Amino acid sequence: MPCRRRCLAVFAALIAWTPLAGTADEAAKPVDVRILAINDFHGYLQPPSGGLVTLNPADATKTISVPAGGAEHMATLVKQLREGHAHNIFVAAGDLIGASPFLSAMFHDEPTIESMSLMGLALSAVGNHEFDEGRTELLRMQNGGCHPVDGCMGPHPFTGAKFQYLAASTIDTATGKPILPPYAIREFGGIPVAFIGLTLKATPTMVSPPGVAGLKFLDEAEAVNAQVAELKARGVEAIVVLIHEGGFPSGGINECPGISGPIVEIVKKFDKAVDLVISGHTHRAYTCTIDGRLVTSGDKYGTLVTAIDLVLDPATRDIASAKADNVIVHTSLAKDPAQTALIKAYNKLAGPIAARPAGAVTAPLSRVPNAAGESALGDVVADAQLAATRDPETGGAELAITNPGGLRADINGAAHGEPPFRVTFGDVFAAQPFRNQLVTMTLSGAQLKAALELQWQDPARPRILQVSNGFSYAWDNTAAPGERILADRMMLNGRPVAPDRSYRVTVNQYLASGGDGFVPFTQGTERLTGVYDVDALFGYFKAHSPIAPAAAGRILRLN
Repeated sequence: MPCRRRCLAVFAALIAWTPLAGTADEAAKPVDVRILAINDFHGYLQPPSGGLVTLNPADATKTISVPAGGAEHMATLVKQLREGHAHNIFVAAGDLIGASPFLSAMFHDEPTIESMSLMGLALSAVGNHEFDEGRTELLRMQNGGCHPVDGCMGPHPFTGAKFQYLAASTIDTATGKPILPPYAIREFGGIPVAFIGLTLKATPTMVSPPGVAGLKFLDEAEAVNAQVAELKARGVEAIVVLIHEGGFPSGGINECPGISGPIVEIVKKFDKAVDLVISGHTHRAYTCTIDGRLVTSGDKYGTLVTAIDLVLDPATRDIASAKADNVIVHTSLAKDPAQTALIKAYNKLAGPIAARPAGAVTAPLSRVPNAAGESALGDVVADAQLAATRDPETGGAELAITNPGGLRADINGAAHGEPPFRVTFGDVFAAQPFRNQLVTMTLSGAQLKAALELQWQDPARPRILQVSNGFSYAWDNTAAPGERILADRMMLNGRPVAPDRSYRVTVNQYLASGGDGFVPFTQGTERLTGVYDVDALFGYFKAHSPIAPAAAGRILRLN
């Protein structure tokens, strides 16, 4: 018996030590990994009204609009795209939240965080819109808890994201460290793959300055390359970048001819160890090869899911090949029951508020600017802000100015049948979702001109400010920077704006704190903070409906 026990023990040890038949062959086989990616979801739990605009397959010189998007349909597609892929991961390239429709924004985007968590999202880069309500709110999105001002508003406690936000380039100046992990490592078939996540360097110019106080946003390529060095020291060879910055291609959703924009030079500066780049921010769809690397982007508002198939080489532990396909989230897909239940729970609370009647429009109010930069929606929003702050007790404003980035959706109303078309609070909120308070301040005519000159800080993407009725100006497209505004064509109620005269000007809190680089607004004195911009617009509709688009002419472009 003792010998038998000893023999069994030796035999068991041999079994434990000896490789099973075929193990070496299995280890030598390439590992297939499917990455599913989205970007710029922006809280669109329900399908966007415009769907996905893409090339017409019957005539590539034209485009068509395909009904697409919605969390219920996306969740179903994600499940389908995972099937048959033992190794898979779902990731995002930022702007999951911010500038969101009413259903999500009403609850400070908690529904979107919950929706993504239910879908099994694993990792996401931070985008510029993740900072719309500041660092503290971003960390609440990650960790959960009630909103510090509005409290617990949802149908159940908010426990935070089940996925991990990554912020390689966002540094706390007090500690010198990223405010969130710079990267995450996941193993597939025993091979580690690193995901570095970051937003664009220009984020501070796109969000309210107080929200990013104490933060530094590093150069994108330098931030990535610093992490690459650390990852390689840890023996990681397969590296994916999730970056909230992008490009501007032509062609279809899976093409990339003539791509331009920041992403091109950024990718060229990446360490050669970076194998794959998943991008966003520009709201475009493409699958590209830039500097020998696959670069993808999946449009916006949940209309596409990018399916990326990698082959990992077990010998080099690196990515041997990569290919991508942007897959449309057709609204004909079945609805995921868990997403349906989530939306229903929030809609029960938000629906009655969103349905409140605001008024009507005689024709749609578009936020698309004309050649001079003026839009019908911009005119109405500026007029509403002036109306809300004109009285002496509310500010004594003489003119109002708003930024085009604060206009997030057209106001079409229930555009069916004959006008006027009904407009609800939900429509108004969709157009002005940031809930910026209005600030009325005193500026000199010279300061006002200085602010207007800054509309071309980025010549490739001018930010033409929208102005209220009674104020007008002309700008010369051929003039040198800083000299584009014609001083003698700046008019207020029929009189030239005098450089040395003081004016009461209303802007939103974002501009008042220097947002979009409009520093002169930070110099305004005798400040009076007023109502939220969305409430000003809602009140304007209540008082002036039906509202018709104004004739353009407040902003005039020369040359």
